[in-house]
Amino acid sequence: MSAEPLPGLRSLHRALADPLRIRLLEALWVQPRSAKELAKLEGLPTERLYYHLGQMEQAQLVHIAEYRPLPGGKVERVYAATAVEPPEDEATPEDLARFLGAVLQATRADVTSACLAMEAGEERQLRVHRGALRLTAAQRDELEAHLMRLLDEAEHDQDDDGTWTRVLVTMVDLQDRKRPPGVTR
Repeated sequence: MSAEPLPGLRSLHRALADPLRIRLLEALWVQPRSAKELAKLEGLPTERLYYHLGQMEQAQLVHIAEYRPLPGGKVERVYAATAVEPPEDEATPEDLARFLGAVLQATRADVTSACLAMEAGEERQLRVHRGALRLTAAQRDELEAHLMRLLDEAEHDQDDDGTWTRVLVTMVDLQDRKRPPGVTR
């Protein structure tokens, strides 16, 4: 097994290591925006964002969705978020661990931001649960299917009045599953 992560995972981890980039990515999940629009949201000079957008583009977190015409014949890039998928089945355990580390780091930033907002008097909802359930293979499959159905419905029924909510679901068998009699590997 290689200790060296896949190149895409290295740039993904580096791109998610900066809280500013996480905020930019979240803004782009809402809708595609130009660097100028993102700078206005963040209260920063536009020039400061090009480096960060470049890092995010290299990590394939964002892509250029369109080139918007400006007066005088110039154009501006409009960035959009790219769906980030976990590493493929052939990824090494180290690659998966690095990817999960990046996801957890971004989630930690989300939780910290929500806690600070609540301390400042903002209305935020935060729920973190960690537990273990003893499930048969059929129960596990049913739970996963139900969760995925709910997530798919929510993703397709985007409501402008809704609140962007980060959801992180992990299901990991903590021990080897018993196989039904007669079933071999």
